Amino acid sequence: MKIGVLSDTHDEVHAAQRALKTLDGLGVDLIIHCGDVGQNVVPLFNGLKAHFVRGNMDDPETFGKLIDDPGHTFHDEIGSLEVEGRRIAFLHGNDVKLLRHTVHSGHFDLVCHGHTHAFAMAKEGSTLVLNPGAVSRSSQPSLAVVELPSLEVRQIPL
Repeated sequence: MKIGVLSDTHDEVHAAQRALKTLDGLGVDLIIHCGDVGQNVVPLFNGLKAHFVRGNMDDPETFGKLIDDPGHTFHDEIGSLEVEGRRIAFLHGNDVKLLRHTVHSGHFDLVCHGHTHAFAMAKEGSTLVLNPGAVSRSSQPSLAVVELPSLEVRQIPL
């Protein structure tokens, strides 16, 4: 199974369309968006199986109400899934204390986050920590594809 992981689309529709076209071409089964989505970008995910968390640029009062497609799930500040026997957490990453706690909790095989706009991947204990980079507002826009259950990660430049 392939999971597309992206973050920081910042309501930039053309950049988000390019990212989704790329993910479609790679045959992903599920999408995780690690926040700073933007209200105009949300409808682009309609018809896809997508999970969202709110980033620091997403209005906490209204953002969750935008996620109304039956294939979408809004997890507020932090989300978790179990897929192909792998435990996955995802959050935006602006709350560094929450990010550190999640990574070091021992509960997850993979923790995905955004916020810094730069691709990064590191193993911390038994947890793989992945920042797919930013889809927009980055000099090197990127996203990531994670193969499950192997946790093989590919950085995809945009």
